[in-house]
Amino acid sequence: MAKGKLQKENNEINGTRVEGMDQLKFNETHGNLIKEVNPSLYSQIRQILLDAQNTVARAINLVMVQAYFEIGRLIIEEEQHGEARAGYGEEILETLSRRLKIEFGKGFSVRNLRNMRTFYVTFKNRQTLSAKLSWSHYILLMRLDNEHARNFYMKESETENWSVREMDRQINSLLFERLSLSRDKAQVKVLAEQGQVLESPRDLVKDPYVLEFLGLQEHAAYTEKELETALIDNLQSFILELGKGFTFVARQKRITLDAEHFYIDLVFYNRLLHCFVLIDLKIGKLMHQDLGQLQMYVNYYDREVKTKDEERTIGIVLCHDKKETIARYTLPENNTQIFASKYKLYLPTEDELIREVDEVAKRIEGVE
Repeated sequence: MAKGKLQKENNEINGTRVEGMDQLKFNETHGNLIKEVNPSLYSQIRQILLDAQNTVARAINLVMVQAYFEIGRLIIEEEQHGEARAGYGEEILETLSRRLKIEFGKGFSVRNLRNMRTFYVTFKNRQTLSAKLSWSHYILLMRLDNEHARNFYMKESETENWSVREMDRQINSLLFERLSLSRDKAQVKVLAEQGQVLESPRDLVKDPYVLEFLGLQEHAAYTEKELETALIDNLQSFILELGKGFTFVARQKRITLDAEHFYIDLVFYNRLLHCFVLIDLKIGKLMHQDLGQLQMYVNYYDREVKTKDEERTIGIVLCHDKKETIARYTLPENNTQIFASKYKLYLPTEDELIREVDEVAKRIEGVE
């Protein structure tokens, strides 16, 4: 093989090495010009560009969402002033779809045009549309018949920056319904208009918590250690389920009292309520000893860990089989720190939630 040809092939095979040699020569020639720039300078410029990209994306998104709203309005008006015969509306959509797809692409299928029509009917007021929500967010919201629920998920998605996937999960886990069950009609209206507002420890606690993202079977044999590991492995999803303001602090946090070691399963901090939240896991039925042990952990954190500027620690026993009466009589009537909540490993239906609340109410009435 000719020497020149062999050299060329070697250069191609060892492209990285050749480029490295060229770079070395460049470094030697240009001296200080090739030194790494100040990391802070690069980081600031990078952030400016990312912010600009996000701003442009949000602006484009809002314009397109508003355009779909207007398209829906025009379709509705045409249907109302057009022929009264059956099928006229669908014929409009099919004709529009054929022409629009030729000029603007496949995004204008009959199905999408139908969604735009529904979009206008559902939201009506263009001024209420949010620049933070994408068209895919609105597709999910349009599936909800309950206006209060729609407004709640819209508000929460804006404030918490939910992705489409996160909003879908919250809707499927019946977050609004779970929060509404413990509220009267006036409070439900406020919930829909303002979203979830954390003003007290009780506002922070859900019952039940839905942990379908763990992939554990409802009646399978698993240990508390395995449940804890599954929660840590799915920490982002668990924090989403816990709610607003949560940050992870520790797992199996050891505290020592009289030379004896105790371990708190999970420790979080809530930045909105400015307090630690301790979670103890229980795969079996709730016992009064479980609440007593959690009370000890909470007392320790209040006296030894939290600062004067922080609020009192909250403790939650997360159990598979919650005994309402045991919890009711173990905890003081003015309790604001210790809570027992049930967890589910599957997405519940609204009927299931209502039945559970009714059963709890009946049990409470039976012991009074």
